[in-house]
Amino acid sequence: MSKVCFLLLNILVFGFAPVGTAEELIRVAVFQDEGTGATSKKLLHALETDDRLTLDVRRITAEEIRGGKLADVDVLVHPGGSGSKQGKALGKSGRETVRQFVRDGGGYLGVCAGAYLATNDYTWSLNLIDAKVLDRRHWARGTGAVKLRLSPVGTKFFQCEGDELSLYYGQGPLLARREWDDPNVPDYESLAIFATEIAKKGAPRGVMIGTSAAVRCNYGQGRVFCYSPHPESTKGQHHLIPLAVEWLAVE
Repeated sequence: MSKVCFLLLNILVFGFAPVGTAEELIRVAVFQDEGTGATSKKLLHALETDDRLTLDVRRITAEEIRGGKLADVDVLVHPGGSGSKQGKALGKSGRETVRQFVRDGGGYLGVCAGAYLATNDYTWSLNLIDAKVLDRRHWARGTGAVKLRLSPVGTKFFQCEGDELSLYYGQGPLLARREWDDPNVPDYESLAIFATEIAKKGAPRGVMIGTSAAVRCNYGQGRVFCYSPHPESTKGQHHLIPLAVEWLAVE
């Protein structure tokens, strides 16, 4: 099918055209169902207004995931909101469908709640990364700007001049290595750790600093990327969302 025909098909069927100018089309589905928060609108905007990649952005529900709609997708995005509600909305069969999608070569991006969902620390988790959530008791530790310290690989990946990055934090997970290794779940690479912290609402100080804020890993034939903070809610950093999508879509 020619690009012109594909463009017309998208307009007729989905009511939109892919954005961007990159040669390879990346089909991105953003979860919109129970547990999806208000920041998902900003995430969708970050993808739909990106002018570097060619992105076919659509919304997807838990029922559509269980019904096989991921067959037409390259990258699945679970946005902020409630990780438990999103996981429970998917149900056991939906969670296994997402895992199989990634095993078969798909990409998974989790932001805040979506990062909680990616861990193997809850009954409703997707078990895509071998990570525990530190200080689960104080998950609602508050919101605000935080500084991230980037690894050398992270500095290059995020295209930063220095090794620090400031992002908006909205009670995302404090990702840490599990106390034991799960041989069935991949270890993650930490691209950024928290260099400052939010410790409100009775949360103890000194816990958040040093935990992982941005991680990635391979899972089967696919890839996983998680942000604990919100690039889409940070002025000047919206591009970090499509940047992760691009990495996830590389074959």
